[in-house]
Amino acid sequence: MKSRPFWSRVLVLSFLLSATESGTLSGSWASHAAVTDQSLTQAPSKAPINQNAERKELFEKTSLLSGIPWTYLAAVDQYERTMNIAKKRPERQGVISIYFPESEWVGLLNPDQQDTNPKSISFFHGFGRDGSGDGIADRNNDLDLLAAMTSLMTKNGSDKENLQINLWNYYQNSRSVERITQFSSIYAALGTLDASEHAFPLPVSADYSYRSTWGDSRGWGGHRSHEGTDLFAGYGVPVRSTCYGIVEVKGWNPYGGWRIGIRDVNNIYHYYAHLSGFQKGIKENDIVKPGQTIGWVGSSGYGKPGTSGKFPPHLHFGLYRDNGLTEWSFDPYPSLRKWEREDQNKRKK
Repeated sequence: MKSRPFWSRVLVLSFLLSATESGTLSGSWASHAAVTDQSLTQAPSKAPINQNAERKELFEKTSLLSGIPWTYLAAVDQYERTMNIAKKRPERQGVISIYFPESEWVGLLNPDQQDTNPKSISFFHGFGRDGSGDGIADRNNDLDLLAAMTSLMTKNGSDKENLQINLWNYYQNSRSVERITQFSSIYAALGTLDASEHAFPLPVSADYSYRSTWGDSRGWGGHRSHEGTDLFAGYGVPVRSTCYGIVEVKGWNPYGGWRIGIRDVNNIYHYYAHLSGFQKGIKENDIVKPGQTIGWVGSSGYGKPGTSGKFPPHLHFGLYRDNGLTEWSFDPYPSLRKWEREDQNKRKK
């Protein structure tokens, strides 16, 4: 109980120092921090020039206070961002995307489901915290949300093992913990939150062709729907990563042959199948970047390991979205056309 007021004061102080000494925070943050008894709930009136830089700065400052690596804070926030999209949660203003249901924020047994009093929320074991120092635990306040998440993440310590245990205790889902850990690894390797760049999976200078084949019927192994787009090219044409991401799966699949799967920070799984081989040295948990060669076009699959030649050489490329419990495919063709145009434009420059 005594640590909460201390946390609130220190966090507010860190923003005051940042605003007055470094001048690096946006005008909106600085104006809110200028008076300690003023609420920090309002979002900036205009989007920051580089919101990712602002978010990273916020995570780095919180890391210094909490001991949690900034990459884990960023990963949790990004995971929540992807869940907000997948679960169609209401959009909120601000730079933080962490979401707490009202009942969890104030406590399941709290008779006042609109409670903002940190003491009564704590009494009913709610997650709500006052991170801005205004005496209010507001689930629409960036600092309060971050303080609440930081509190539950450090319940049993801030080392990697305990962070994962604390996250599992909150999400009750190993899939969620895995995603957050993956995102943290990506951010740690990149050193930035800017990971939105993409690339076409084949060199646009190569001889290839493709059309929308998502949803077409397939018969091998039983009737099924085609969950991707086939890009036809010759044996040995380089297959490239389409995103910044982490290698989640690599190896043989009876349907896809030699295949590789890469997860990006938007929780999208990029699937590459029927390869003739993998780039030397690439392995699971490696961090890759757009345009990096990960393998080569082939015709492997439809059988036991090593089976090849049952169909013309091509790359099967699929995209899958995760909602925290399951994954489903969606048509990659529009994304492929967009990435192809972008790579073609780069070549012209």
